Amino acid sequence: MTPPDDQGRPREEARAVTPTITPTPTAGFVPRAAGTLFAPVAADVDEADRVFAATLAPYKGPFGPLIQHLRHYRGKRLRPALLLLAGKACGGVAPAHHALAAAVEMIHTATLVHDDVLDEAEVRRHVATVNAGWGNKVSILLGDMLFTHAFHLTSTVDGRACRIIGEATNRVCAGELRQVTERGNLDLTEADYFAVIDGKTAALTECCGRLGALYAGASEDVADRLASYGRALGRAFQIADDLLDLVGDETTAGKTLGTDLEQQKLTLPVIHCLGRLPAADATRLRDTIRAGGAGVGAAVLTALRKTESLAHARYRADELARSARAELDALPRSEAKAVLEALPEWAVRREK
Repeated sequence: MTPPDDQGRPREEARAVTPTITPTPTAGFVPRAAGTLFAPVAADVDEADRVFAATLAPYKGPFGPLIQHLRHYRGKRLRPALLLLAGKACGGVAPAHHALAAAVEMIHTATLVHDDVLDEAEVRRHVATVNAGWGNKVSILLGDMLFTHAFHLTSTVDGRACRIIGEATNRVCAGELRQVTERGNLDLTEADYFAVIDGKTAALTECCGRLGALYAGASEDVADRLASYGRALGRAFQIADDLLDLVGDETTAGKTLGTDLEQQKLTLPVIHCLGRLPAADATRLRDTIRAGGAGVGAAVLTALRKTESLAHARYRADELARSARAELDALPRSEAKAVLEALPEWAVRREK
């Protein structure tokens, strides 16, 4: 079974295109594609990809097109690259790193497959989502299979790795669950928002920093610093993602945007905006969001500009990027450290 062609498929009413954020880069930062940025561990990322593919190879017979379609979900390789860069910066990459990098990428891919069901998204990385091609039941089961294989793969390393990845995955799922249960809560606070993204995004990047350091023989103190780096990086990455959902361009991003407002999921810019508006204006904006419809995006964008909430969110992302870089002081100078220092800027300046 192959995904249906999108020619002639019914489409939702087109969303209004809004300007893409183009902040001024910080001094010395040159935007680069993720593949170029991760060049120092390119061979190790390839080996982790090989482990990923080999783990799922037994299913190519019965589910060939479905397994093949997963390649579209694996774009930036941020999490495996982060784990491998942390390992290289802390002493060197070992076979355990490749297995763990493949496992965290499986967990991340599983969350994307499930997220597309929750968001009713039709496009990811410029192609149809699994749920658009095969339906929600197949998507849920595929995500579950990726989760279980990630833990089986982790068990080939040791019990400590299982505990660390298991704890992180628990936090990811709890964060996703909290976000879903908070839908429609238009009184969400910034503290609530950070509690959500600490689970759904930052838990796994934190885990990658810790695993990379530990399995390179680093001390617990250094591993804690790399974990803190990963947590700040994940928070900054998610804020940038939420900004893109509001003011990004779908053609550039390669995925369905605007789903947060449609599903009444409040993100940092909107939370800040509602807190800055006069009470009557905030009430009217909440009513507009609840009502939905074609004009909600324009109304929210106007309010965001009035309260400078887009700038506030960018500032918080930049603040987290600086915090992440500060955690790298414990590492000796190296090519891998230089990439880790550049990674937070890439995370907040990207356009997809």
